[in-house]
Amino acid sequence: MRFRLLPAILACWLAPLAAAQDDSGVARAAAEVEKIRMLVAEGAVPRARLEKAEEALADARDAAYLRRTLYGPELTEQEADSMLEAARRRLVRREAELSRQQTLVEAGAVSRAGLSEPLESVDRARRELDLAVSRANLVRAIAEAVRIEAELAEQLEQNRLDSPDVAQRFDGSGAFSASDRIRLESAFQREFARPLPISANGQTAVHAALGFDHRDRIDVALHPDHPEGVWLRRYLESNRIPFFAFRAPAPGKSTGPHIHVGPLSPRLAKGG
Repeated sequence: MRFRLLPAILACWLAPLAAAQDDSGVARAAAEVEKIRMLVAEGAVPRARLEKAEEALADARDAAYLRRTLYGPELTEQEADSMLEAARRRLVRREAELSRQQTLVEAGAVSRAGLSEPLESVDRARRELDLAVSRANLVRAIAEAVRIEAELAEQLEQNRLDSPDVAQRFDGSGAFSASDRIRLESAFQREFARPLPISANGQTAVHAALGFDHRDRIDVALHPDHPEGVWLRRYLESNRIPFFAFRAPAPGKSTGPHIHVGPLSPRLAKGG
């Protein structure tokens, strides 16, 4: 188990270092803007120099935000939207620089070899945007699944869902402890020679942003009626562990089939 925790430990250790690097990069760009602003006021350099420095500062801020979100552990829907905007702005800047360099090449002011770096920068920015789009789509899909799960679970809780083809509820002892989870993961590993496919581990940024308490609960990416899902449901029932098994698609919904292990995720109290 200690080796499985190593990536998370390293991520927690490295995150402050990455944030510090981002902050220092932005700070340097901001200091450069202030320096050039004073020179412009004195008439020592043209205003175009200040505009270029301000653009570099904006790009440094976008780059820092992307490093914290695009490559970070969790995102909310709002952060995903901001991440996309930052990636698009960076691509626009690089395309504009490429256009400027192409104009210089056509005018014979620089050699065609000068296009190499701008072309590579545009390509990197496009790949970065593609990655941002993929991650944003995933965040939105997770958020929609959380909303749908909450709606279906509430209907199960209130006995308003009369279709076992959609979802199944088991109350068990009403609790799912850390020791229950350790035993569950070990039993699944022994049975199927692979880790339990957990798709949502405790309280995620999406759950928190949507106001749901998902602490001490997990979502498992297994169809309830496939062999592994059947085994999981039987294990949970025999150990009196509560679960909600969702068989998608639900009428008018689109959440994927999975098994929510633990009690219903209640709505968080205001302010908490």
